[in-house]
Amino acid sequence: MVRSQFQLQVLHLIWLGGAILAVASPLYIAKPNCQSYCGSIAIPYPFGIGVGCYLTGGPTGTFYDDSFQVVCYNSTSPPRLFLSNTSLEVLEISIDEGTLQVRSPITFSNCSNKPSHRQAPNLERYPFWYSQKNKFTSMSCGGVALMTAESEYSDGSKFKTTLGGCLSICDSSSDMLKNNSCGGINCCQTTIPQFLHNFNASFGAVVDADSDEMKCKSAFLVDQDWFTSESTNISSIIDMNFVPVVLEWSVSPYSYIDIYGSTNWTDYHNSTYMSDDEGQRFCSKGFQGNPYLISGCQDINECEKPYICGIGSCINQRGGFECQFLDPQSLHPVKVGIIVTSTAIALLFILVGGWWSYKVIKKRKSIQRKQKFFKQNGGLLLEQQLSYGEFNVERIKVFNSQELEKATDHFNVDRILGQGGQGTVYKGMLEDGRIVAVKKSKIIDGGDLEVRQFINEIVILSQIIHRNVVKLLGCCLETEVPLLVYEFIAHGTLSEYIHQQNEEFPLTWEMTLRVAIEVAGALSYLHSAAVFPIYHRDIKSSNILLDDKYRAKVADFGTSRSVSIDQTHLTTLVHGTFGYLDPEYFQSSQFTDKSDVYSFGVVLAELLTGEKPVSLTRPQERRSLATYFLLSMEQNRLFDILDVRVMDGGKDEILKVANLAKRCLNLNGKKRPTMKEVASELEGIQLSVKTSNHVRQNLTNVACVQHQEITEAWDVVSTSTGSCTDGGSLSCNPQPLLTFKTLRAYTHLPHVRGHMRMWSVVSY
Repeated sequence: MVRSQFQLQVLHLIWLGGAILAVASPLYIAKPNCQSYCGSIAIPYPFGIGVGCYLTGGPTGTFYDDSFQVVCYNSTSPPRLFLSNTSLEVLEISIDEGTLQVRSPITFSNCSNKPSHRQAPNLERYPFWYSQKNKFTSMSCGGVALMTAESEYSDGSKFKTTLGGCLSICDSSSDMLKNNSCGGINCCQTTIPQFLHNFNASFGAVVDADSDEMKCKSAFLVDQDWFTSESTNISSIIDMNFVPVVLEWSVSPYSYIDIYGSTNWTDYHNSTYMSDDEGQRFCSKGFQGNPYLISGCQDINECEKPYICGIGSCINQRGGFECQFLDPQSLHPVKVGIIVTSTAIALLFILVGGWWSYKVIKKRKSIQRKQKFFKQNGGLLLEQQLSYGEFNVERIKVFNSQELEKATDHFNVDRILGQGGQGTVYKGMLEDGRIVAVKKSKIIDGGDLEVRQFINEIVILSQIIHRNVVKLLGCCLETEVPLLVYEFIAHGTLSEYIHQQNEEFPLTWEMTLRVAIEVAGALSYLHSAAVFPIYHRDIKSSNILLDDKYRAKVADFGTSRSVSIDQTHLTTLVHGTFGYLDPEYFQSSQFTDKSDVYSFGVVLAELLTGEKPVSLTRPQERRSLATYFLLSMEQNRLFDILDVRVMDGGKDEILKVANLAKRCLNLNGKKRPTMKEVASELEGIQLSVKTSNHVRQNLTNVACVQHQEITEAWDVVSTSTGSCTDGGSLSCNPQPLLTFKTLRAYTHLPHVRGHMRMWSVVSY
């Protein structure tokens, strides 16, 4: 492809280099001192405006004397051109084809607000006839349309002759008219005879017409090229009164009067034109211009075309040209050497110039295309957002398209990590060896929204520096589809671990609690610690990733919003995922930080139950996980719906997390906790679990003291030298024992106080 483009560029440059600028003689359109145009419509002779500007000399008693006279009405905008003594408006005159395009009326029958039985004009007294480029057309439902003409017998009596007709079938469900098709359903066409000067359109009986609207019929002669063109909507013709029709003309009956007053046409044209059997004239091969004017057909100088004779010389002749080549034997060797050397240098210069021009043009097009994509992908919007100065974008790198194509193996399908509503994510490796995730934004019809979400994601992520938020490395705006480059998160989404069994990372209670704390901490940071509060607006388990150490990373900020502290975020479109969407936000379109809290509550319920946010396997009223979870809590059936993988947690801790999820799912947003409160409560629950485990372990060690002699020195650390048992059920390994002070310090814990009763320690 590149080589072909280069060859075209070289040929183009050769043509430019060899072209000789010449000023050709003007081609006559109208007679001298006559008006050549009416608006944008050219008026070539034999047509003309005013006396002496059009062809005259027809038989006496006919309209031939002024048949080629046209009138231009400049009072309209644009000006309109009409044939004299007729109501025919001229749309185009073609000398080359010998045709005249005019507006012809449509014949209607039984159509409301339309004139009935209006007929096409009679051309019998004019040197014009209807061209066979037209077709007789009828647009009706189940009707017959006929072309008829009135003829005379030898005795002078008249009778009607049928010239043609067509039948249309009624089918209200057909969409043929929408496809510009007229094949016999609700529309039909037929050809017309040669040299048709006059006809009338009439209609036969309507077949299968059930309504008055279906009884409306129309028939007309129409230019078939116009009728089938892409710019014509034929279903709207029923609303029109006129359609274009092509006429042909003949100058045979005339005694010609050229621009110099001569009546001998052939003397002046002298084989520069040709005439057909219908009296129409055309310039001969090698000539161009107006064959109806004297000297109107002018010789074409073919030698003006570059390299028409190759390395030979071109000699123009009347109606053609001749190429002459030098005889090498007649040239002196020195002259031959000079010619060959000069030719080689010239060709080398042209090739070098061509290649340089190709590179320049290619580079310019590449720059223009990148600028176009930069604007198309929201580059100006990004510059506007970043111009405010609040955003940290120093760590955001702008990648070029070649670098990311190489990193993703030209966006190979085997590199796809996942696909979402806003794009496709590919795995890639940069030149420095780093593994990254490249997000290819999805652009659809009306893609301005997606571009804004893409730019919004860059602006949002440029502000966030948090260990539990996916890190944005850079972006690329010079491609047709915008690209974002993230750190690579190795272990997929949290959703996969919740809803699919994974032996490498089973979701135990401890891990579940840790992931919940990490996500809550990230959201708390977004809501409270960022430059402006940031609302994620699409929190769900599939937007939470797990890295190589199975730490949670919140991702996908395409629909996020950054707002002022005193601002409530009112939107015209509701964004989010069904099942996680805050009902209050869905009803009011007002998104607050409590909307993210609700979505996080659904994630907590998802972690506790292992259920999907929406499931068709549950009863109708419980298909939503939020509803199912809240009903189970109200009916004290929480432990009936818990996932077995979290049952290893303490009952108290599970109840605390479940009650926290219940508060997050409150339908009244004001009654929900903030993400800061949620994160704090979860950390407290985790601390109590660790403390409980620690105390349980230490109390196990203290129990060993029961079977050893307790001396008066309680505050002196002693050690056991073996194992001991409590009724054969308690054992411990040799390790340091707690001092009395240590035991005294633990007495504030309920678990410890219970065990302390085992020893009658009453004082320090």
